[in-house]
Amino acid sequence: MRRFLDGGIRLYLVLVLIFLYLPILVMALFAFNRSPLYGLPFEFDLVWFEALAGNKRLLQAGWNSVWIALANTVIATTLGTMAAVAFGRYTFRGKTLMQALLFPPIAIPWLVIGTAMLVFFFWVGRSVGAPGMARGLHAILLGHVALSLPYVIFVVGARLNDYPKALEEAAATLGATPWQVFRRVSVPILAPGVVAAALFAFAVSFDQFVISYFLAPPGVTTLPVEIYTSIRKGFTPEINAISTIIIAVSMGLMLVVARFYRFGGERSGNE
Repeated sequence: MRRFLDGGIRLYLVLVLIFLYLPILVMALFAFNRSPLYGLPFEFDLVWFEALAGNKRLLQAGWNSVWIALANTVIATTLGTMAAVAFGRYTFRGKTLMQALLFPPIAIPWLVIGTAMLVFFFWVGRSVGAPGMARGLHAILLGHVALSLPYVIFVVGARLNDYPKALEEAAATLGATPWQVFRRVSVPILAPGVVAAALFAFAVSFDQFVISYFLAPPGVTTLPVEIYTSIRKGFTPEINAISTIIIAVSMGLMLVVARFYRFGGERSGNE
C-alpha cells in the first residue's frame, strides 16, 4: 500500500509539471520552426530570431519593459525593505491598520487599479498644468512600484519573523559598531528575503499588462502590451522567439540565485 501511494504521488507531481511546462515547451519548439503557421513536419530554422532582430518596435518594447522592471526592482525593494523593517522592529500608533492596508492592492483587480491610477495621474497633471504627464513611462514606473511594494514588504517581513535578534545583541556586546552589526550580521541574514522580494518585484513589473496598457502614451509600449497588440493584428512566431529568449534568461537567473541562496532556510556549512 505504501509503495502504491508513493507511486501515485510521483505520478501526480509528474502530471502537474507536464501541465505547467508542456505549453512553454511547445511554444519554444515552434520558435525554431520554419513554418509561420506551425505546419508539420517540423523544419528547424532560425528565421524568426532573424526577423526578431529586425523588429525594432518589438525590441524597443522589450527594452522599455526591462529598464522599467529594473528601476522598479531597485525602488520597490529599497522602499519595501525599509517599510518591512519598520513594521517588524517598531511599535507605533496605527501600525495594524497600515499593515492591513497592504492587502487591498493585491486583492483588488488590476483593471480597477489601472483605471484609478489613470484618473489620478490625469487629475495631478491638470492640477499642475501639465495634462500630458497623465500617461508616460514615468507614470508606468510609479504604477509598477505601487503594485510591487506590498509583495516586497510581505516577503521581507516573513524573513524578519524568523530573524534572530540575539545575534545582533551578541555582536554589539562583543564590541561591534552599529555599522559592523548591520553589514556583517543583519545584511547576510536578510539577504535571501531581500533577493526573493527583488525577484518578485521584477516579475510583477516585467509581466504587468493592465497598468502599462492604461498608462502608456501613444506610440510607446511595454513588451506585454506590444505582444497583445501584435496578437490582435495577427500572430507571428517572432513572439515565440522573444518569449523563448525571456524564458531562457529568466530560468538562468533563477538557477544562479538558487545556487547561492536557499530561500526559507540557512545555507549549509558545506557551501
